[in-house]
Amino acid sequence: MIYQSIISLSGKKKILALLVDPDETAVDNLRVLMQVASVSGVSLILVGGSLVSNPVDPVVEAIRKMSSIPVLLFPGNPGQLSSKADGLLLLSLISGRNPEFLIGHHVSSSRFIRDSKLEVIPTGYMLIENGSSSSAGYMSNTTPIPRNKPDIAVSTAIAGELLGLKLIYIEGGSGAAGIVPPATIQAVKNNIGVPLVVGGGIRNADDLRQVYDAGADIAVVGNSVEKDFSKLEEFAAVLGS
Repeated sequence: MIYQSIISLSGKKKILALLVDPDETAVDNLRVLMQVASVSGVSLILVGGSLVSNPVDPVVEAIRKMSSIPVLLFPGNPGQLSSKADGLLLLSLISGRNPEFLIGHHVSSSRFIRDSKLEVIPTGYMLIENGSSSSAGYMSNTTPIPRNKPDIAVSTAIAGELLGLKLIYIEGGSGAAGIVPPATIQAVKNNIGVPLVVGGGIRNADDLRQVYDAGADIAVVGNSVEKDFSKLEEFAAVLGS
């Protein structure tokens, strides 16, 4: 079970997740990426994004053939679902007030998810203001939590945990100008009992180190690696420190 593995590693080992956007990573390039990921300490592969036009199935199938790293769907909408993955982050955008991203998409895809036999991990997804408009904010038609209001982020995360969500995932969105403020990460981590995932804006080893030091159980990298696969080697050095 992927979630049980996350629980057992939390607090003992830094977990690095790689986000693969099917629109940004061609299947032909996946073999090299998966080889680098396997030797760089990547523990999870996430597949999805805010706006994905290419089919998800071929990417998931290719990754599973090339790597033994568990593959979790990170869907921006029901069209990004696939029964071929190992599991699914069932995202509820708890930082927003758009009912489609809180429960609507879940209802429309519930039977497919149930019948797919995917391992489902209910996840509270929170967008933090990053200084510019993000794809996730635009596509979901929601306003992110102000970056200078960690108290709102904390209360939102607590509410998500009380609702039974198994992970809290905070980020500034794909291609964020910078990482989520470490003070916000630390405040959220200190107030929840479920694993904390942090993504968005992690461009170098120093960014990754700050995210881990602030309390993230799982750090997600994607945009920087899409541009330069060797970034994973830089991130691997942080995992080994």
